[in-house]
Amino acid sequence: MADKSDVTLPLSISAGIHIGVIIILALGIDFSHKPEPMQQVSAPAVKAVMVDQQKVANQVEKLKQEKRDAERREQERQAELERKAQEAKQAREREQAQIKMLEQERKQQEIETQKANEAAKLAQVKQQQEKEKAVKAEADRKLKEQERKVAEDAAQKAAEKRKVEEAAAAKAETDRKQKEAEAKAKADKAKADAEAKAKAEAKAKADAKAKADAEAKARAQQEQEMADALAAEQAALSQTMNKQMQSEVGKYQAMIKSTIQRNLVVDESMRGKTCTVSVRLANDGFVISSQTKGGDPNVCRAAKAAILKAGKLPVSPDPAVYNLMKEINLIVEPTF
Repeated sequence: MADKSDVTLPLSISAGIHIGVIIILALGIDFSHKPEPMQQVSAPAVKAVMVDQQKVANQVEKLKQEKRDAERREQERQAELERKAQEAKQAREREQAQIKMLEQERKQQEIETQKANEAAKLAQVKQQQEKEKAVKAEADRKLKEQERKVAEDAAQKAAEKRKVEEAAAAKAETDRKQKEAEAKAKADKAKADAEAKAKAEAKAKADAKAKADAEAKARAQQEQEMADALAAEQAALSQTMNKQMQSEVGKYQAMIKSTIQRNLVVDESMRGKTCTVSVRLANDGFVISSQTKGGDPNVCRAAKAAILKAGKLPVSPDPAVYNLMKEINLIVEPTF
């Protein structure tokens, strides 16, 4: 019994010590001081302690290995977490770069769309301007065609009127010649009668002479009356033709003013102001020269520019009318 208690006690102590060491190793506790020497035990107890120490060492090694494995797994887990975090960071950076690139593409597309819209608007404005220009050109062409027709009609009417007047003048000349012939015939007959009378009335020479004088006086008076009538007709015809020519000059002056007004570029500062312009024209209407004679400087510059732009101005084909208007003075007044 005594031997059994001697063995049991050391075994219990050894077991307790080893359990404590295992716990300490498991908890990672390290003691720097040396353990106090254990009491010596008997040989069987030492053997048992050695066996237990081997188990304890194995258990400790196992615990250390488990701890190393746990640390390795923790390191691997941490490395995996860091790898995933790095991958997530890279993914975020790629996503942000893609978002930035998409935003740049969107902005570029907006710029291109805006440019395309502006180009389309410019093209539309240009198309509208071209259309308006074509409409204006057509309107100008129609206006010029209308003015040409009006001028041609006026010229034709003037020519017809001139023909009528020329026919009237020719008829008046014929009538005058006929009257002169009739007067001459009467005079010849009167002279023959007088001579016959003179021969027949030789006895009454004094009476015949007196009668002849009276007839001569009457004839002279008749001839004077016919000459006066002819002069009156000529004066009336000349006055009629002069009025017609003045009317033609006035008409073409109005057409010239209309042409200048059509080419005149005006602004508000010219309202109520005028300029006198002297123009020399060739027989086909070509402007040989133009000079300002006085007036508002802006109106004068605009008038000369309008005349230069026109190049040719309306003139009458009648040489007599042209001679009256080949050098004319015009008063240009802008209209609004």
